[in-house]
Parts: sequence; structure tokens; C-alpha cells
Amino acid sequence: MTLNNTKQIMKSDIEIAREVKLEPIQNIAVKIGVNEDQLEQYGKYKAKVAYQMDEAKIAQSNLILVTATTPNKSGSGKTTTSVALAQGLNKIGKKAIVALREPSLGPVFGMKGGAAGGGYSQVLPMEDINLHFTGDFHAITSANNTLAALIDNYQYFNKNNPNGLKQIVWRRVLDVNDRSLRYMLSGLNGSSNGIPTETGFDITPASEIMAIFCLATSMDDLRKRIENILIGYKYDGTPFYVKDLGVAGAIVTLLKDAVNPNLVQTIEGGAAFIHGGPFANIAHGCNSIMATKAAMQFGEYAVTEAGFGSDLGGEKFLNIKCRAAGIAPKATVLVTTTQSIKLHGKVDEKLIKQPNLEGLKAGIKNVERHIENLQQFGQTVVLALNKFGFDTEEEISYIENWCKEKGAHFAINEGFAKGGEGAVALAKKVVEIVENNPSKPIIHTYEMADPIEEKIKKIVTKIYKGSSITFGKNAKTALKKIKELGGDAMPVCIAKTQFSFTDNAALVGAAEGFNIHIENLVINNGAGFVVAVAGEIMRMPGLPKEPAANIIDFVNGEIVNLS
Repeated sequence: MTLNNTKQIMKSDIEIAREVKLEPIQNIAVKIGVNEDQLEQYGKYKAKVAYQMDEAKIAQSNLILVTATTPNKSGSGKTTTSVALAQGLNKIGKKAIVALREPSLGPVFGMKGGAAGGGYSQVLPMEDINLHFTGDFHAITSANNTLAALIDNYQYFNKNNPNGLKQIVWRRVLDVNDRSLRYMLSGLNGSSNGIPTETGFDITPASEIMAIFCLATSMDDLRKRIENILIGYKYDGTPFYVKDLGVAGAIVTLLKDAVNPNLVQTIEGGAAFIHGGPFANIAHGCNSIMATKAAMQFGEYAVTEAGFGSDLGGEKFLNIKCRAAGIAPKATVLVTTTQSIKLHGKVDEKLIKQPNLEGLKAGIKNVERHIENLQQFGQTVVLALNKFGFDTEEEISYIENWCKEKGAHFAINEGFAKGGEGAVALAKKVVEIVENNPSKPIIHTYEMADPIEEKIKKIVTKIYKGSSITFGKNAKTALKKIKELGGDAMPVCIAKTQFSFTDNAALVGAAEGFNIHIENLVINNGAGFVVAVAGEIMRMPGLPKEPAANIIDFVNGEIVNLS
């Protein structure tokens, strides 16, 4: 249970969700102007929208990015704020649509839980969204693993052939947290079962097909990107792509339905597009371009989030997604809480709900770094403080006055406890910015013409405030290969811990002057970016000692303890 600002006991998210009388999804579609022939229903309350992009309408929409300060145990409420802001905008008479990522089953049954918002700012039906939804993740998993099987089959029949592959870089995926699958041997027990190979599994959100899925702007673009996936190297050292295998059509076929954005509704009957779900610490952390553009095409305001802090999802949204999509936010909302700030000020976790102005002052340096980062991109920033009943007026006033000094706007958000009404102040602040400030182009962190190592260095020094980068042996070898393949022309996606600006999760707050060590570089040729792996990044997470699966159940026809 959670206490809201009036000290009343709130119901759980799933209890609140079940009390809402959902509108038939066709009614939600009609509200935003989706034609009946564009709607592919998946039951009564969710559907896919097969729309044609209207770039003129998209250009007229006001895109709002929601990101957050550095994550920690207290959380910040980024998805809840995104939903609340859309509800608040609708409350004040604006036509607003939220675009979010789909939750991954691994975290849902692991430690993080679902990703459908919370309290009175949720997207519904939350059980469906947090579980199998419309099957997009299953389609991506199937596409990824079908490709893996086809690669192994090619290798099997070309094992004594010069056209065989010396190295395969493609891995299988599952949408579960399973540490036992990270490293394994396949093809054992005789030649009829394949070729013995060291391999392993990643989690589905880490698949390059997930990244492609979220960056594709059309079916033709999806096919082209899949054709360009690098799957290995031949014995003469030349690269081998999906187009060389000749199976791009089969992979596209598995994604033909999944590629259309999913339409659902907020707890207050507003439209929401939920589509795709790459993690921001190992991928680019944004929902699909097609969903974001759908929200822009059908909405006067489109609210979308980027995963984890502004140094991860926010940076990748602005440097990778916006470049690929040709879009730019009119304003950025930075989400935080007093508890999160205090943790960055090294206040004991047990004491973060108690008044502590000095701890707040120490931790606000983390907020400052995120504001400065976003302002570097040319963004006008609103700091959204998710308010709790234990927050003091002294602490709130301090944060508000501090924001004025830093050239940032400030608004309290009470969307969790009050829904759209609790986000009206934030919505009005966003509208004020959009209507009174000329739209600015994004000032990107690096130029596309910069070499890969220069792009990485600029992110590290400008965004993280590190002083240097070093490359491990594997990274140096990969860098040479990437340059040979023309990868210098691609943007960079740094894979690192979400808990720190550094590559060390223990260094909270706003560290400066550190080195980032790049362990490896991976060319995601189909997605169109180079992944720079910094530190120990698990592409297949494990389960905690007491996973959420221990309490999730199906009792008397209802799911319980899903959050």
C-alpha cells in the first residue's frame, strides 16, 4: 500500500486498474481520428493501428520527451509521470497521446516489475500490457531465433566449404531473466545435431531485431535494416549479412503484424501507443519511431519517454532516435523525487523519507548534471517533482528556487495519487513553454562525420563529465573491423550501468574526471549504430533471490500481485 498526500491508504495498482470501466478500443480510436479500416483489434480493449504516416501532420505536433535523473532504489516514476502528463494535458483541453515502451517479461517476473505506470496514472489493460500483450516480443524472439537457426543450418551444410563462416556473431534470445543461458555449448552429441559451438542467449530487449523494430520507419525500411544485419565473417575475413543468407523475407514475414503500433488507453480514457521495448543500458531505450509518430500524427501533443536517466535513454533518444526519425522535442520533462535526490546525497536509505535539507542539497548535484546535459541539446527543461506525503514545504521551495537559478522550470506532479488532475500544473508549464518559446533544433553531442572513438569521447566528456576513455584488447580489434566496414558513419550507443554517470554503479551522485573503459565494440549494422560496451553489462539478466514470480498468482479467475 502507498500513502498519498492526504494520508489516505491507496489501493494497489492492479486494484485501481480493475475498478476502471474500460472503453471499447474502437471508441478510443474514434476519439483520435483512427479510421475503422486501420484498426486491427486484439480483443475488446487493445488493437494495432495500421496507419499511413502523414509527415505534414506529424510536423505540426508538439513532441514532449520525459526522462529522469540517475536511477536508484527509490525510483523516480518516469512512466507514471509520462501517463500523468498526457492525462493532465487532456484535462486542460489539449489533445494529448502518450507513447511508451512495452514491458519485458524478464523484469516483470524478476525484480523491477511491470511498466504500465502506477496509481491513477496507468495505461490499461495493465495485466495484458505487462504480460503477453499483442505478442510483439514473442514475434521478435521468434524472428531472432529463426535467423539463428537458419545461420546454423547454413553453417551445417557448408562446414567443409570455403563459403562457410569462420565466426558467427548472432545469438539467440528469450524474454526471461535466466543467468544459466548466458554462456553455453550447442550442437552436442554427434554431427547429426549440428556443429559444437560456444554460444549463449541474450534477453529479447537486447536483440538487434528489437532495435531495428523500434528504429524502422516503414516495412521497406524494416526489410532493408534486416538485410543489413551482420551475422558473421567468412574464412577470408569478409562480412556475411542476412542479405547474403537470402532469408530477409522470412524474417520480415514473422514481424508483419507486430510492426504496427499498439493502441490502448490511459486510466482516464485517453489514447496511448505502446510499442517496442529496448533496454536503455544495453540498447537505445526508446519505444518505436512508428508509435511515436502515430502519437504525433493523431495528437496535438505527443508525450514519450526514454529509459533510465538522461545520460542513457535521453542521450540516445536525442542523438540516435531523433536523427533516424527526423523529429525533435519541443520541451523535456526531467523526473525526480526527494528520496532519489537524497540517495544521491548519500543519505541512508532508511532515512530518505525524513526531512533532510542538507542531504537534499548534496544530492541535487545529480539533478544539476541532468539539467545541464539536456540544456546542452538545446532543450527547455521542466523538473517534475513527484510529490509524496512526507515531502516538506521547505524542501520543495528549495528545489523550486534552485531550478530558477539553473534556468529550468519547475512543477509538482501528483499524478500517482490524483491522476490527470494532479498533473495539471505540470501540463500547464509544458504548454507555456511550447507556446512561448520558439522551437529549437537539437544540438547533437557529436557530428556523424566524427570517428567512432571521437563520438564516444564526446559523450563521455560532455554528458558523463568523464575525462578520458580507454579501449580494451577486444575493443581495439573490433574498432579496426568497424572502420573497415564503414561503421565510422554510424551513431554510438554506449552500454553501461544505469546507476552512475561512470561505468561503476557504486559511484552515485555527480562524479567527474573519471575514465570510461570500453570493453568491446559491436556493430549493429541493421539497427544502424555501434554499441560501445563499458563495464560489466549483462545482456541476459539473472533473477533476484526472491523474484516477483514468487508472489504472482492466478486466483479465482484473477491475476494477483502483478505490479
